[in-house]
Amino acid sequence: MPKCQTVNPEHARGSGTIEFKPIPVNQYKKNITDELTRYSADDILRIQRDMVILRTFETMLNEIKLRGSYMGIAYMHNGPAHLSIGQEAAAVGQAYHLGIDDHIYGSHRSHGEILAKGLSAIEKLDDKKLMEIMENYFGGQCLRIVEKDAAGTVKDLAIDFLIYGTLAEIFGREPGLNKGMGGSMHAFFPPFGVYPNNAIVGGSGDISVGAALYKKVNQKPGIVIGNIGDASSSCGPVWEGLCFAAMDQFKKLWDKPHRGGLPLIINFYNNFYGMGGQPEGETMGFGMLARLGAGLNPEQMHAERIDGYNPLAVADAILRKRELLKKGDGPVLLDTVTYRYSGHSPSDQSSYREKSEVEAWQEHDPTVHFANELIKTGICDASKIEAIQTYAEQLIVKACRKAVEKSISPRADLKTPNGLLERTMYSNHKIESMEPGRKPDVLLSKEENPRVQGLASRSRSAFDETGQRLKDTRCIGVRDALFEAIFDRFYADPTLVAYGEENRDWGGAFAVYRGLTEALPYHRLFNAPIAEGAIVGTAVGYALEGGRALVELMYCDFLGRAGDEIFNQLCKWQSMSGGLLKMPVVVRVSVGSKYGAQHSQDWTSLCTHIPGLKVVFPATPYDAKGLMYSALVGTDPVIFFESQRLYGTAEEFVKGGVPTGYYEVPFGEPAIRKEGGDLTILTIGATLYRAIEAAQQLEQQYGIRCEIIDARTLVPFNYEKVLESVKKTRKILLASDACERGSFLHTMASTINLLAFDELDAPPVVLGARNWITPPDEVEDAFFPYPSDFLDMVHEHIMPLKGYQVKRDCSAAELLRRNKAAL
Repeated sequence: MPKCQTVNPEHARGSGTIEFKPIPVNQYKKNITDELTRYSADDILRIQRDMVILRTFETMLNEIKLRGSYMGIAYMHNGPAHLSIGQEAAAVGQAYHLGIDDHIYGSHRSHGEILAKGLSAIEKLDDKKLMEIMENYFGGQCLRIVEKDAAGTVKDLAIDFLIYGTLAEIFGREPGLNKGMGGSMHAFFPPFGVYPNNAIVGGSGDISVGAALYKKVNQKPGIVIGNIGDASSSCGPVWEGLCFAAMDQFKKLWDKPHRGGLPLIINFYNNFYGMGGQPEGETMGFGMLARLGAGLNPEQMHAERIDGYNPLAVADAILRKRELLKKGDGPVLLDTVTYRYSGHSPSDQSSYREKSEVEAWQEHDPTVHFANELIKTGICDASKIEAIQTYAEQLIVKACRKAVEKSISPRADLKTPNGLLERTMYSNHKIESMEPGRKPDVLLSKEENPRVQGLASRSRSAFDETGQRLKDTRCIGVRDALFEAIFDRFYADPTLVAYGEENRDWGGAFAVYRGLTEALPYHRLFNAPIAEGAIVGTAVGYALEGGRALVELMYCDFLGRAGDEIFNQLCKWQSMSGGLLKMPVVVRVSVGSKYGAQHSQDWTSLCTHIPGLKVVFPATPYDAKGLMYSALVGTDPVIFFESQRLYGTAEEFVKGGVPTGYYEVPFGEPAIRKEGGDLTILTIGATLYRAIEAAQQLEQQYGIRCEIIDARTLVPFNYEKVLESVKKTRKILLASDACERGSFLHTMASTINLLAFDELDAPPVVLGARNWITPPDEVEDAFFPYPSDFLDMVHEHIMPLKGYQVKRDCSAAELLRRNKAAL
């Protein structure tokens, strides 16, 4: 889209070939003796120690899952345990050179990565910093447990902290790393650079890209590694994430201080199985996973296959690739060969592979092979290897005894009011800048912006001084109000970025962003690939690192393309972290009309059903601006619905119109748009205006005075105004453009019926769109609720209207027929 890039037909139609470079495969040839110029003997021994700790930890979990005990400690663990027995060298080698500014994101099989990265961090941090981390993490709850029987140095204490905290988390105990709410597949510890691990296969494939984007945009130190399994190479989020990470604009269009590839390694732990399927030779066609890099950018993502059974080979690769990233030449793809001896989980009987295959890999066991090499080179003797094994077992036994004992490691009380999950589903904070004191990068002052100058001449209200209705084109509309809030926040929060489909140059498909291209450098406003999953997934990663993201999917109908990222990632990390993390992400979607079945749907109900999301749907310019301000200073994920019908609509309800400056519309508070005493009408989104038309007819023709309430936000929602209205009118009709079946209106109606049963003269009545596909514009009046539909429902189900003739049958018999026919 940028005009500086001309699409030349002569070049595009010219002949030639695409050339590929050889991809290195297991090229590391050094041995321990060779590496003694880079590592000390103690360094090499620590690698063995760390591998053995990982192996012993996972062996303990395997024993508990299979037999209900370990070393005489009885415990039944009903939760998951996806073990990485056999993969220790890959995790330890990767972590060896990483610091706490280098962040790893993982998968459901990441216990070893947590421990390896944690052990590496402990070695590098001084005692003061380690004590500071342990004392401040959740108020020192984990520390207080492990220090009671601590012995040795601060580093020894920190290792106890790491092992116990991880195990307590796996067992769902409150002193765990994430208050027990992450569990085996989601545990993490940010102070050591261990960021969320993900139970969804490939889940970190786009989240880690967003984490690297945060470091790039905000010029933060360190790299990001997304650790995912080989089977995830077929997953949509992984491919979308790879495409996002490899965008040309990072190296060609961003300004010089920010130019260069993302500081990202996408590392596939290639254990040759996805549950029971084999990507190489069965479920995929790449032959060798590293080949994937060749299709993504001219650098082929510097793809390489490395030997994950040799920790020194992995450590060498990380050092080499990190240097590339420091030069701005990322991203990188690594295919790290490894193997798991255990099944996908302990319940897996490995019926899909021969026992001889497992035994063949065990002949190459890294903990045994590396130990033998240590003895062979004279670094240590067999007694030292035995001592390391004994140390690891004692370490794990000590942690296990504490983690299984409820009096020491209790579970969180989730049944009492204001329990842990009630406190952590939403953070509910207001933070105007995610990095206070830092000056935002902008290209113009606010006053110089051409759109700001143009809007200055428009009326802030739909009415002039005499009360005459002005044309919408002369007024501030919904799109302008949204622009004003978004524009202002870019000058307040230096971490704020906006991206999505057609955001830069075009100004967004519905012109909300016009004026932002002139104001913002590329790294703060840019076009993303048409990859809705990656758009939201990268926003999740960006927020997990400490930034604020505003992303747009253009149409509400495209939410399905980002289903996992919205319904499994965006909404859950605050609570799965035990309240440690925040998720300041706003996802803008528009509800269409005129565009038929795949571009004109209201999917608010999908989002309101998912705990952890806030959902808003303004219908006026005043609310659009105020709610956007609230969203962009909040710390929770918000799905921000906008109606395409209303982008040009002026402010009719608030006296004085849309204020020029900062203000917030609080989430959860509906607004009374018209007062009345005979019937309450509660609306969501654009149906507000059709409800007003219907109310006018009801009052003028039948003397029924309607009180109209605009929901404005759906989650949260304060019912008090609605209940007060129902006490007065004793009747309520609820309306929205969402299909009636499964609509959030039914949840609202049920709640109102429960809380105001004694006040109602009739049950709450729901009016939604028909349970069809959205038809063409020319016949939309047969689908969406129109004023006549309001009158039909009132007449049939609330109060008969004298002399009224129903326009479209909605009687009880007709509703029975529709439901029987799934209509």
